[in-house]
Order: sequence, then structure tokens, then C-alpha cells
Amino acid sequence: MISESPSLFGWSISEPRPAGMESFFEQYTASVTFYGSSKTALRDGLAGLVDPGENVLLPAYLPDAVVEPFHELGLEARYYRLEEHLAPDLVDVERRIDEETAAIMSVNYFGFPQPGLREFTALVDEYDCYHIDDNAHAPLSVDNGTLLGTRGDIGVTSLWKLLPIPNGAILYCNDDAIAEAFEPSSLAGIDDQFRLADYRFICKSLLSDLLDRNAAVRQSVDDFVAGQSAGSVGPYARYENGKGSMSRLSAYVVDDADPISIRATRRDNYRAWRRVFDGRSNADVLYESLPPGICPQVFPVRTSTPQRLLAELEACGVGGAHTWPRLPGVVRDNSTYDVATRLAREIVVLPVHQDLDSSSIDAVGERLEW
Repeated sequence: MISESPSLFGWSISEPRPAGMESFFEQYTASVTFYGSSKTALRDGLAGLVDPGENVLLPAYLPDAVVEPFHELGLEARYYRLEEHLAPDLVDVERRIDEETAAIMSVNYFGFPQPGLREFTALVDEYDCYHIDDNAHAPLSVDNGTLLGTRGDIGVTSLWKLLPIPNGAILYCNDDAIAEAFEPSSLAGIDDQFRLADYRFICKSLLSDLLDRNAAVRQSVDDFVAGQSAGSVGPYARYENGKGSMSRLSAYVVDDADPISIRATRRDNYRAWRRVFDGRSNADVLYESLPPGICPQVFPVRTSTPQRLLAELEACGVGGAHTWPRLPGVVRDNSTYDVATRLAREIVVLPVHQDLDSSSIDAVGERLEW
């Protein structure tokens, strides 16, 4: 079965470690601060740069909780429109800028560089705003020699979206003056010891591996969890629950990970899905090419019948495929953001994580009737 989360147990404390990921990041930037979540990192990074009552602009095609660090800082969050190919609608961006606009966010979706970035950056510079480079999806993506996440004044990336860890994120301060003035909060850094949550995460991973070997039991548990999650907590609670420093377990796995191998495997799996969807007229692949240095987070396709595709994938044993993201209500309920709403409804993301083998994806392609 192809599952969403890679297995935790690809390492051993007694085994020798390859060059870790921290040394990889330090090839591209001198400013690396670890956090438990990218939202907390974003909050800390902006704290000394903005004042309550100012506003920040961000794309409408984003999960609902992304605005929470801005709200905590007393900022107004304004959403701007996107083009169908995920580039910012620059006319709409400029229309929303005023004298109180402190920062504007770009996003590297699914591990790929933000389209239209040059024009976007020129506009941000023209209005003398801070540029936030949201790179939550692409910790290992390098575009023409530049690590994604380091092209704005500040940037964030999410390590837990790349690795099987309970939490983990990075804040980049890419401007020298900002880096010098940056004052991390108590939430920055790495926990100094293993906590109960680390051991719970290990037990959960063991249980997940066990259930993956028994499809009937897995389905029963998934049905139970879905029922318990019907009234799931809102974006503010999710943001608050994610606050904390990077766990000791996460730090160990990050230090043990081989970034070059991870990126190569994810690229192989992306190409495998590309073969699966080649020639299928009922889906459009968002990124036809896979440029050198890019480490995809997922394989995104767009279709007018997403639920049918998801059902077919599930029948082929593919777990973890889903539409993305859960939009904020102010976007869903506003026809101004019709493009973002359509994208969230029609884009299906498929797993490419490093625990997969490309041959298993090829096998799915042979069975997929959709």
C-alpha cells in the first residue's frame, strides 16, 4: 500500500550517520533557526519588523491557519488573488497595498518555485514592504543555486512535511540587518531532552506500520478516527497546539537524514506519477517539467472529478491522496477568490515521499481505470 507518511524506522541510534541536513542548509544561508512549526517561526521572524495595526498580504490559496501568527502580532491579513497557474495576480496585489502594508507573502507551492517571482519582487520593493518567502513545502528545493525560502527578507520551511517527525521547521533571516536585529523567543531552538510526546510519536508510527499490514483493521481504525475528528479544532487552536521548540526526536532524525538521497528518491517518484498520468485526458499535471534541484513535496494534478480520482486511487491501494488545502472561510465564501476556490476543489495531491518505491507507483498506473 502507498501511504502518506514515510516510516519512522529507517534509522538506528547505533548506526553511523551521513552528513546531516543542517550542513545542507548552511551551504546556502548563514541564518538557520529551528522551531517546532513554521507558523511559530514566522511569528518570531516578523515580531521585530511590524507594528500592531499594520497589514500583511498573502495569497488566497493557502490553509486557514496560516493567518494566525499575523493575528497574534495584531496585523490585519489581506488575501490577494492568484492566476490559474499559481502566480500572484499583480494587479490585485497592488490594489490591496496601502501605507499600512508591512509585508507581502509569496509561496513556493508543492516544492516548486513561485511563478512570476521576479515581477512580484519588483512590486514588493517598489512599495518598500518586507517579502515573506513561504517555503513550507520545499525544504530541499534549490532553484538555480538558490535555496527556496531564502529569496525574501525572511523565509520559513517545514521539516515535518519532508521527514517522519513530530514537528520541525526553520526560520531564515535573509537580510543582514534583519538577522542582526532578530531576537528569538523561548519557542526557538531544539528541546534539550526527549519528551513523552516523542515516545508517543514513535508508538503511533509503530501502530501505523502494523495497521498498514492489515487493511481491514486499518479501515476500521480510519473510520473511527474520522468519526472522532468530525468536530476538529479550529485554526487558532491548531496554531496554539503547534507552538513549541523543535523536539529532540525531530532533531535526531533531521541530523541523520541524507538530503541528497531524499531529493533523488522524491524526484524518481514524481517522474513515476508523471508516467501514470501521461496521456490521460481527464487530469492536468500542474508541473510538466521537474527542474534540476527541485525536491517535490507531492505530485499535484488538477481534475474536474477529484472525488472519482480519489476513489480510484484508494481502490488501487494509494493512501494519503487528497485535495488541498482547507481554505479559510473568508476565501471560500467570497466570489472574489473564485480561482483559489476552484484550485482547492480540483487539485489532488499524491504522495512521493522517500519511503515509496517508484515501481509501486508504476504498478498503480497499470491498475488505475480512471
